[in-house]
Amino acid sequence: MWNNALELCRDLQRGSVSALDVMQETYRRIEAINPQVNALVNLLPPEQAFELARQADALPIAQRGPLHGLPMATKDAVQTAGFPTTWGFVPYADDYADTDDAQAARLRRAGAVFIGHTNMPEFGLGSHTFNSLFGATLNPYDTSKTPGGSSGGAAVALATQMLPLADGSDMGGSLRNPASFCNVVGLRPSVGRVPNGRGFSWLARMSITGPMAKTVADTALLFSVQAGPHAHDPLTLPEPGHTFLDALVAPEDLRGWRIAYSPNLHGLPITPEVAAVVASAADTLADLGADIEATEPDLSRAMDVFQTQRAANLATLGNSLDAALPDWKQHAKETAVWNIEKGQALSSAELIESELVRSQIYAHVVDFFSEFDALILPAAQVAPFDTNTDWIREINGEPMQTYIDWMTVCCAITVTGLPAISVPAGFTPQGLPIGLQIVGKPRGDLSLLKLAHAFEIATAHYTRNPAICAI
Repeated sequence: MWNNALELCRDLQRGSVSALDVMQETYRRIEAINPQVNALVNLLPPEQAFELARQADALPIAQRGPLHGLPMATKDAVQTAGFPTTWGFVPYADDYADTDDAQAARLRRAGAVFIGHTNMPEFGLGSHTFNSLFGATLNPYDTSKTPGGSSGGAAVALATQMLPLADGSDMGGSLRNPASFCNVVGLRPSVGRVPNGRGFSWLARMSITGPMAKTVADTALLFSVQAGPHAHDPLTLPEPGHTFLDALVAPEDLRGWRIAYSPNLHGLPITPEVAAVVASAADTLADLGADIEATEPDLSRAMDVFQTQRAANLATLGNSLDAALPDWKQHAKETAVWNIEKGQALSSAELIESELVRSQIYAHVVDFFSEFDALILPAAQVAPFDTNTDWIREINGEPMQTYIDWMTVCCAITVTGLPAISVPAGFTPQGLPIGLQIVGKPRGDLSLLKLAHAFEIATAHYTRNPAICAI
């Protein structure tokens, strides 16, 4: 089994490890583990995957890309040629893609070998991975618990070492929440850092594609392939992807870093076991030399903006469903129908007002981060919860008004457009993973990765694997 994706990719590039051997080991683990956790869906038959690996081995070394021969399964929202893009929605079960979207195309050009998709909640809605098409994905640290979502299948595949790298996407925490619940890393990059494949490219843009991996270093490797300017993205950023390989060298200490610490982001309910782990993480960063100050930007209006702009994004989905599948509501979960209808009922005045408030929030956080290098806070307000619970309805006795509210600690950060990462930070007394959310300066993805890497080296929580891995 590979120690890390960086070493594996280098070995594949120079031919000291064959793609066929890696693929065979990958399928051995998938066949042993996936039936227990249901993370990977629409997998290629083994012999077909092995033939793709043989073709990779035949490619001259001089022509090999950074992900040469690496087995990958894109999230089931990413259009990948030869596979159905189902979104976890039964009517889309046979919606096979003829072409790759921008994200899959970059991974394929880098040499990745696609073998399937990772499971996700229906339409990617909700931080709990279950749908009527493939069923629920289970947390490998405790299979009675959820792995979070919406990139839950990706997080589980990484935690169980069925895949060395995985892509994800994030609107309200879909990279950060499952990373927290599964003891892996999930990076939500700055807006414009990775090409926008669909939806709003200008106003109300909140959904971001990003990398996931077991470690920050491996996350930076995948990010170096995903990131970079793209002609069709109006908010694209100019730095080439290889810029982020500089994150592979972590700072020796954090002297001179000023880090804001928010235990609960202006009073959000946080369960005690989560709060304790995040407080310990703040102590670790202080031990590394950082100046830690208990403070936070004012994001009190961010959740209202998020609810409005999320609904606006979903209105476009609802309109296309209405046109193509008039009876779609009979197949969709209740929360999806509610959120889509909320978007279709929005007025232009509501959307314009949300954009104005979002602009004010951004101006405020820019001023805030002129004094701080990063903000740390929980990556989720609760620990992994029972898989039979569809969404969290109360935290510490405080009721949640919608299926999204328990994710506010991530949703509010989304509104800022700042880069954010979830890094393994510790475990509950019951052995369930807890992540630390670190938020970087505007467009400060590289510095954010370096800080996360330093924390990871100091703590090494990623080395604690679920028992299910021992095969």
